[in-house]
Amino acid sequence: MSSETAIPRSVAARIPLRAPRSLRERLVGVVLLVCAACSVITTLGIVLVLIVETTAFFREVSFRQFFGDIQWTPLFAKKHFGIWALVSGTVLTSAIAILTAVPLGLMAAAYLSEFANERIRRLLKPSMEILAGIPTVVYGYFALTFMTPLLQKFIPSLAGFNALSPGLVMGIMIFPTVASLSEDAMYAVPTSLREAAYALGATRLATTFRVVMPSAFSGIGASVILGVSRAIGETMIVAIAAGQQPRFTFDPRVPVETMTAYIVQVSLGDTPTGTLEYRTIFAVGMVLFVFTLALNVVAHRLRQGVLKDSVQ
Repeated sequence: MSSETAIPRSVAARIPLRAPRSLRERLVGVVLLVCAACSVITTLGIVLVLIVETTAFFREVSFRQFFGDIQWTPLFAKKHFGIWALVSGTVLTSAIAILTAVPLGLMAAAYLSEFANERIRRLLKPSMEILAGIPTVVYGYFALTFMTPLLQKFIPSLAGFNALSPGLVMGIMIFPTVASLSEDAMYAVPTSLREAAYALGATRLATTFRVVMPSAFSGIGASVILGVSRAIGETMIVAIAAGQQPRFTFDPRVPVETMTAYIVQVSLGDTPTGTLEYRTIFAVGMVLFVFTLALNVVAHRLRQGVLKDSVQ
């Protein structure tokens, strides 16, 4: 090779050479593949069990009985299978939780991201996230023994078991999730956008709500949907404080039962395996699965729409 075509050593040293993969690297790759496949296999197993048991349930109960009735008494002598009694309780408690957590979470995120100095932010954010680590059974007894008596002083007609108290406590529970993820999304907004808003004469408050929050909409939306999913799937708080009385109502002052609370009630009871009463938990679980799946699809579409708009 001539000197004109020879590659200098300094250049040749920077050219990445792909060494043959060793046995250890191949083994690590296989282990990682198995770990990644476990989640898919587990999900498929859960869906398969739900489908098999739910199909067996609907062989004895018609869709009209399941979706056309508002009474839910599968454990009584006179049986009714109206799922809307459990759906209304789940929607009611989850709505109260979201109406509590989202405004508080967004306000806290706006303060930590745009108004607090770095020292206060490093102090308040970990302290706020401690709330997410408290066991839900503690929240349940807090709702029953503290929140309900406190609310009864202002709402005399509030029952001892009700939807309002667990809904508010669920909002307190998911508040750190909404606040932390929203603050991360707002904090990641480029500083140049804020500076451009200030240069146009916008105040810090206007910049926060009209520039930073719309720019962080994808992360904020994901945090809200994650909070909704956790509220819908919450079990212990509603099982302890909501009353476990299935009824089709949207009155937060009366006892209700959610889908998750009913599953716990039957799973921990003496209902024989394989009976129609036992299979009701799989039918309810399928409805709950469809709810969470729909939320995940909405979150995915929301994220895709925001990314498409940002590219355009």
